[in-house]
Amino acid sequence: MNQAASAVTNPGPDAAAAARQALRSNAVARREALSGEERERLERGIETHLDALCADLSPRVLAFCWPWRGEPDLRPWVARWLAQDAGRSVALPAVVERHRPLVFRRWWPGMQMELDRHGIPHPPGGESLHPDLVLVPLNAFDAQGYRLGYGGGYFDRTLATLDTVAVGVGFELGRAASVLPQAHDLPMDWLVTEAGVFRAGGA
Repeated sequence: MNQAASAVTNPGPDAAAAARQALRSNAVARREALSGEERERLERGIETHLDALCADLSPRVLAFCWPWRGEPDLRPWVARWLAQDAGRSVALPAVVERHRPLVFRRWWPGMQMELDRHGIPHPPGGESLHPDLVLVPLNAFDAQGYRLGYGGGYFDRTLATLDTVAVGVGFELGRAASVLPQAHDLPMDWLVTEAGVFRAGGA
């Protein structure tokens, strides 16, 4: 277990915030350091397990996130999933107002995109969709389904108002004993890594 992941179980607020930041930073740094060959191998494993989970859950409207800071690149898999059935739809999240839930706008391969303030592409407008299943990126995460994003709280606010299945997707290198969730944090329903598909709370 890495140093960040061995943080004490019940630290005070300041220590918890520092431990969470250490977990986040460590996971992102290790992810960004992956070689191209290793990244491709891990992503192929993730794709295989996403195939299995989506075959079981049968979503019709799927949302995912544009890869950022070394996150798994799900675009090829999403494009294949979309092409397999004309009745399927895909959406990307967009921030329309700070401190408000995300909206999910229809996406398809090759569409014109705009960059948000972080430089992440997103659909500039168009139809908003209600996803049956949302693929949520993981930095650090634990077996209970809690995750660390980038600290903005967008997914927690969004999932609190959205009737959907939340699937955390990331590399096993981000797994921790606990990410020290805060009271407002919401767990994922499922976790998918190169190691398999895990029901949150039972992995």
